[in-house]
Amino acid sequence: MHICIRCPLRDGGGARTGETHGFWLERTRATLSAVAGAVETSVVETAVEGRSPRQIFWLRFRQDRAALAGGIVVLILILLAIFAGVISHDIIGHDPNTVYDNMTDEYSIPKGPNWSFWFGADASGRDLFVRVIYGARTSLMVAGIATTISMTVGITIGVIAGYYRGFVDTIVMRLSDVVLALPQLLLAIGIASACGSSPQGCLGGVVQPGLSLVIFVISAFTWPYIARIVRSTTLSLREKEFVEAARSLGASDTRIIVREILPNLVAPITIWATLLIPSNILFEAALSFLGLGVPIDTPSWGQALSNAANNGLYKDAPWLMIFPGVVLVLTTLAFNLLGDGLRDALDPRSER
Repeated sequence: MHICIRCPLRDGGGARTGETHGFWLERTRATLSAVAGAVETSVVETAVEGRSPRQIFWLRFRQDRAALAGGIVVLILILLAIFAGVISHDIIGHDPNTVYDNMTDEYSIPKGPNWSFWFGADASGRDLFVRVIYGARTSLMVAGIATTISMTVGITIGVIAGYYRGFVDTIVMRLSDVVLALPQLLLAIGIASACGSSPQGCLGGVVQPGLSLVIFVISAFTWPYIARIVRSTTLSLREKEFVEAARSLGASDTRIIVREILPNLVAPITIWATLLIPSNILFEAALSFLGLGVPIDTPSWGQALSNAANNGLYKDAPWLMIFPGVVLVLTTLAFNLLGDGLRDALDPRSER
């Protein structure tokens, strides 16, 4: 900043000139003080405030509009699944398993959407909209429980393998390689067929036909993905300075894993959970489409698509395929967008 100060020329009077110089000297000091105060105030006002990790995450996440849209869709689906009973009984007034004869014609072809049946009726004359929102409850419940089980198993195995390495790491990783090498869909069909054919189920009655069987099949084939991610992250974390410091202070392996390793796994675990849920939803829909998933009286998106495909009924009643299919695609897309947004917001190396 440049300050130009004009001083009057000497006009012959010594005393007058001295007074003038004194006046301008005082004025210059006042000006410099005012400028210094303004600069100091500007620096204080424009100083960057410290932000917590939560504030940084939200600042980065809210910039991703696609992730926000995906989160809103996921929230709406969760609310529909929770209040499916209230919506069907108190608002729509239809039960998911009640057959309405007036919604099929004389050729047993279901009728399309109207003011009472928003998505039309299915092949049996049941309210398709009610069955779709109940199907959201089924799909989210199966995917959520299966993801929780696979995450628990994968995190436990991955942390143990990554922290202790050596022989334990070799055994665990070879086991996960074997599971990943198996033809998952064919093996899942075989397990579902074998365990669903008997009322006693499998494993001495531990796995019963129905939802528990579907959850068991999905969990059995998804834990290796989590185990490999957690193992690789743990291998990197165990060499960090804060882990070495805790070890030098005499902390036990259990304390290091619980207090130092696991808190730093929250971000990748959260991201992979949101990306694993849609794949589990599709897995459940595939089993239900093949008739090996949830029971017949339990609404499911895959079961609705299977009913539409039987005997080419979707050609005369396309809404049987459109509405469950669109909801299934939107759910998968919403979870994937949300997972991508969480990954960008939680990854400090991301440029977004």
